[in-house]
Amino acid sequence: MMTLRSNKTDFISKHYIFKSFMIILHQVKRIYMIDYIKGRIVEITPTDMVLECYGIGYKILISLQTYEALHKQADSTVYIHHYLREDEELYYGFATKDERELFRLLIGVSGIGASTARMMLSSLYSDEIRNAILAEDINKIKSIKGIGLKSAQRLILELKDKIAKGGGADTSALFSTASNAIVEEAATALVMLGFTKANVNKAVSAVLKEQPDAALEEIIKLALKRL
Repeated sequence: MMTLRSNKTDFISKHYIFKSFMIILHQVKRIYMIDYIKGRIVEITPTDMVLECYGIGYKILISLQTYEALHKQADSTVYIHHYLREDEELYYGFATKDERELFRLLIGVSGIGASTARMMLSSLYSDEIRNAILAEDINKIKSIKGIGLKSAQRLILELKDKIAKGGGADTSALFSTASNAIVEEAATALVMLGFTKANVNKAVSAVLKEQPDAALEEIIKLALKRL
């Protein structure tokens, strides 16, 4: 009996040490171990879902816009933000990388927790949130439950420049029809010319929709006409 108790105590101690180590990694270096989970949607509501993958059912918290994107699907890929604290471990899931990037940007603001960020993404679409911050539309931001005047001002103060430079957005959609290297090179060249990353991404994306096989020089020239 003593041996069993000793082994159990040793296991619990090692598990606690490992979990504490993972918490430190998350908080200090923001290392995300899980990028996405792909599987069958077992249950889904406007606030959470159960995604089954290889016999394991993952309880995932979601926003209303993710629900709208996934609720009619049988199978899905859900992009994960692993929220880990000493007394709490949660999975937040998103239908797109773009929404997840904005979520991570929002929770980086002092006073904005994961629950508040999810509420924001349930109240407004991602582009609406970014545009409201860029336009310093305090009233629109305040219309979200849980966001007061000071929080709205803090969001604008801390995120306006980051969003203008392309922060809180996923640009992988630009690479779906052209070489990653070519698109990256074109975008970098345009940013170096003085244009913001956000405007560059929009311009390059528009060019690729019209001419998916455009060469580097063509992408830059056509994007410049849109900037």
